[in-house]
Amino acid sequence: MSLTVRKIEACLETIGSEAFAPVYVDLVATLDVDQIMVFSVEGDRARCLLSYHFSNAALAGKLAAAYLDGWYLRDPLLPALQSAKPNSVQLRCFEEIASAMDQEYRRMFFDAPGLLAKTTVLAVGESLRLFVSFYSSARSAGSSDPDLSRLAGQLALMHFELVEDTGIPAPLTVLSDREQAVCLGILSGRKTEAIAADLGVASSSVVTYRKRAYGKLGITSRAGLFAICSR
Repeated sequence: MSLTVRKIEACLETIGSEAFAPVYVDLVATLDVDQIMVFSVEGDRARCLLSYHFSNAALAGKLAAAYLDGWYLRDPLLPALQSAKPNSVQLRCFEEIASAMDQEYRRMFFDAPGLLAKTTVLAVGESLRLFVSFYSSARSAGSSDPDLSRLAGQLALMHFELVEDTGIPAPLTVLSDREQAVCLGILSGRKTEAIAADLGVASSSVVTYRKRAYGKLGITSRAGLFAICSR
């Protein structure tokens, strides 16, 4: 059994659980990309479900927050995602959309962060419409294995549709229970000491859980947390 097959099986075994994110990111690493973004677009709102840069977590969080701040409306693939039929998966490469991309959008999400190539899977299920995008700083990467890219898009759709009805903001479903609790406390406006009292742990433990959560989410601040959890 190949290493890639084992990674796919690990994803299937953890779909719907907090263990999914790390094994999924491990699978995506085989695509030889620098960054993965998963966004859900429903009507006139977008949500970030996963943002991860393999060498610069802060960059992933920054780009995700910017995308949610109205830039997603200028995504040249948005019409295709909105019109896609349920239970469908489409693969789009950077070359197909480059000409339809306005200069400001390209500067923000490609030129400035040094990302040159992109493969996006438009994954549409019964309740979610997802952009699952793989970015690379090299044009030769990111689209080398279209079949694996499609599969990665399908796995993301399966996972996030399964956890959609938990009542927890989708981005937080990749965290441990304690990390989720800390982030939910932050989102509700509670201070570190109050969150610590709620969980029955020391304030220093809350800080540790927060750092771990931010690292997994690809963010560096409270503002980033609010941005990726915005609805």
